[in-house]
Amino acid sequence: MRTIQLNIPDSVDLKDYDFSMIIATKLYEDSKLSSGQAAQIAGLSKRAFIELMGRYGVSVFSNSVSDLHSDIANA
Repeated sequence: MRTIQLNIPDSVDLKDYDFSMIIATKLYEDSKLSSGQAAQIAGLSKRAFIELMGRYGVSVFSNSVSDLHSDIANA
């Protein structure tokens, strides 16, 4: 795993947890990470991450029809 250090201005009112969730959900939404990988970045179990994704405006369901068929087949 890679570590990245960012300097966020004090005027940005985000807790570390929220920042991690925003990054993780965006990478999941863009299909850069699986839900398990994104959950690991957020420091959550996969189940907890999936349950919280909606609060950050991300659907657990893929926008791609082929991904949806794959998800159904794997369920």
